[in-house]
Amino acid sequence: MTESGEKLQQQIINQDFTLPPPGTPRRAAWSRSTPPGLRKHKMAMSGGRHWWDKADPFGVVAASLVSQLSDQQKMSESPLSRFKGVYLPPALHPLNKTFVKGGKWKNADSAQEKRRSFLRDFCKKYNSRKKLQTHLVHLVSRIYVEDRHKVLYCEVPKAGCSNWKRVLMVLNGLAASAHNISHDDVHYGKHLRKLDSYDLKGIYTRLNTYTKTIFVRDPMERLVSAFRDKFEHPNSYYHPVFGKAIIKKYRQNANEEALKTGSGVKFKEFIQYLLDSHRPVGMDIHWEQVSKLCYPCLINYDFIGKFETLEEDANYFLQLVGAPAELKFPKFKDRHSSDERTSAEVVRQYLKELSKEERQLTYDFYYLDYLMFNYTSPIV
Repeated sequence: MTESGEKLQQQIINQDFTLPPPGTPRRAAWSRSTPPGLRKHKMAMSGGRHWWDKADPFGVVAASLVSQLSDQQKMSESPLSRFKGVYLPPALHPLNKTFVKGGKWKNADSAQEKRRSFLRDFCKKYNSRKKLQTHLVHLVSRIYVEDRHKVLYCEVPKAGCSNWKRVLMVLNGLAASAHNISHDDVHYGKHLRKLDSYDLKGIYTRLNTYTKTIFVRDPMERLVSAFRDKFEHPNSYYHPVFGKAIIKKYRQNANEEALKTGSGVKFKEFIQYLLDSHRPVGMDIHWEQVSKLCYPCLINYDFIGKFETLEEDANYFLQLVGAPAELKFPKFKDRHSSDERTSAEVVRQYLKELSKEERQLTYDFYYLDYLMFNYTSPIV
């Protein structure tokens, strides 16, 4: 490693990083961590068109940092010049399409390039002037590693993550078929390593040389899907840990059984918890913002998949990384297979339980996720 590289590493090790309280709702405390320009910022997204002013919506998120590393010597006039001590991957590089056969992936490839370009341009335009406030190890804590095919996958719950972990296990030679891996093996078997389990050199090497992917989902669909999964079915963790606290704080005249078991949380109560800057219990990855799970403006993801086109995107990605031809992304639903999938119509039914203000604040909560991944905002 060069002397300058060693200095960069040491600067990261020595730096003191802190995170703001996660999930702070916009009206409650967003203004405390957001540049003044955004406090009056108004945006409407309709029919796929986005309208935004020149405010910086990132607040504490230091966007577009990753693409600056290779040009560090040229950054003396850049607002990002204060990030010279942060060593992250260089600028986005073209996808390696060596393994892609035939023309069947033309549409998927076109969509992929548009998504990559959109996110890159967004992050460049709205880069933050604030100091990076989290440690590198935290940035990569949700990223799973598959060394054989050099894949890094950032886990976004409720966006196909269970089946993605199955695929990673097959790619890594841990299973012959994704269909033979149980839910418990996927989530509790600890078969897959995360990127934060490596030393700094291992993290840097993989960030720079592996194909990095993230799969996202419409924020409201993801939120409702998480609520249905964790609170509308028996659950030995979410009911006693989250349910009891939510019912105790937000339900008037709660009966003894509900307070004892934590079962039967209503969607409105769940949203009250989500938007509360003084939550009785902390956040959870199943409804945390993607911007705080995977840091898409700090880590240049090579491939951006969407749940709405999951099968096509996933199988195209498997082609890109040279996966075995017989390996296809699983179609089956991981749990509660008899339940109707959480669609836009299902989401509308749940949102009817909320006041207009609650709907707006919930949208505000996932504001960055809507912007980053070009999702159309719900009608609130």
